[in-house]
Formats: sequence, structure tokens, C-alpha cells
Amino acid sequence: MATRELAAFLRSRRDRIKPSDVGLPGGGRRRAPGLRRAEVALLAGISPDYYMRLEQARTIRPSPSVLDALARALGLNDDERGHLYRLAGDEPSPRQPAPERVNPSVERLLEVIGPTPAWVTNGRLDVLAWNPMAAALFCDIAELPEGRRNMLRYALCDPRARTFNVHWEEVSRHGVAQLRTATGRDPGDPATRALVRELAESSPEFRDWWERQDVKGPGIGRKEYLHPVVGRLSLDYIGMVLPGTVDHQFVTVTAEEGSPSETALAKLAAQLG
Repeated sequence: MATRELAAFLRSRRDRIKPSDVGLPGGGRRRAPGLRRAEVALLAGISPDYYMRLEQARTIRPSPSVLDALARALGLNDDERGHLYRLAGDEPSPRQPAPERVNPSVERLLEVIGPTPAWVTNGRLDVLAWNPMAAALFCDIAELPEGRRNMLRYALCDPRARTFNVHWEEVSRHGVAQLRTATGRDPGDPATRALVRELAESSPEFRDWWERQDVKGPGIGRKEYLHPVVGRLSLDYIGMVLPGTVDHQFVTVTAEEGSPSETALAKLAAQLG
């Protein structure tokens, strides 16, 4: 059980909630704008002493009912709730690193979906496989040697990424939150821990966002890129966890029919021959 990580996560969520957000009076002197420990305990229906011991990283294992109560009291979303459970040790962490080989059927799918850029990452956002259109879209990633192809490392440490990702901060912060989720799933994984140390040493933004304890899973939405060959692209993305894996994500991006981005993607595809 990652007691220190659990304590830090609880504190970070508590600090974000104003008393008025949960129907509590906000008067009196407060060292921080968030809830007091006793207020979280009250909302969760547990004793203040028990909650204090959780935040002090004492070795106690909260029950599923306590975790559910804390998730409700702190207003956690689905990703945050899952992260809370994993930190509390309620889901077994894999004893061996998750296999990084992509299933051959997934590799075939990458090949046959044609002009749609698609790729596969693991939980810490290492790029495990991709199709030619993804390589054409993320040309800088494709140039990297094996073992260095990581979406978050690229976003935070490669200056080209700040131009390529139009909404660079939003993309980067989501990536940091996904990496935080990966650490909760398997806190002892050496490759994940090494990536966290590397990014903490090289990126001040990472150090700041990492301390916020945000967690996220695969998403769906829209991203905008400034491609060096075809210009600005507005693409809808979907990230899905592959069946039979813990954290392998199959990601695709598509352009709205009839849009300039669809024309730009077709131009990019034509250059592949």
C-alpha cells in the first residue's frame, strides 16, 4: 500500500474544495482555502482521528466502504476514484512489469485502417506501435530511437512540441495526469519511476503539475496541431484501453468530414505514396 502517495493525494483533493462547495460554513481563520481534515471526516462519516492517520501516512488499510465515502466527500471523478483505490491497495499491483508487446491482431488493425493515424501507448505513454499515417503526423516522435519514444517526454522536453501542439499546456497536463495514474497502478515499476525522475529533473512544468496529484485515463476530445508540412490540423481523438491489457491504449485521430483538416490529412496520406 502506497501510504505516502495516498496521504499526498488526499491532501491535494481536500485543498481544492471550498467549504461553501459542500454546504459548510467558511468562517474562521484557515491556513489554506480548502477543507479541514475534520470537515472531510464529517462528510465521509468517519472519525477525525482515523482520517488524520490516513493523511499522516500511517500504515492502515481503509476498507472499500471508507474509500467510497472518501470519494463521495471529496467529489472524485471515476479516474480519481480508481486512483484512490489503487493507492489504498484495494487492487493488486502486477508483480511483474506489464508486457509491452502489442498483440499481432492490433498490429494488423493499425495497418488496415488506412489513412487514419493510429498508435498504441502504454500507461506511461511510451509509443509501442503506430501506422504510417501516425508516423507522418508525429514526425518528430518517429525519428526518436527505440526506448525514447514517449509522448510526455516529447511534449515536455522537445522544444518542437510547443509549436506542434497548439494547446501545449492542456496536452502536457493531461499527459502528466495519465502518468500519475500509471504510478498508482504499479508504484514500484522501475521504468515508470525512472521516467518520473527524468522529467522532474528536466522540466519545471512537470514538477509543478506533478505535485497537483491530478489523475486521468484515456480520453476523447479534440486536439489541434501545427504540422510542419500541411499546416494547422483540428482532429478528434479517441483513446481506448485494449482488451486483455492493463493499460495499453489504442488511439486514433480523425478529421471532420469536409473540413480543411480532412483535406490536409489527405495531402499527408498522398505523400506516403
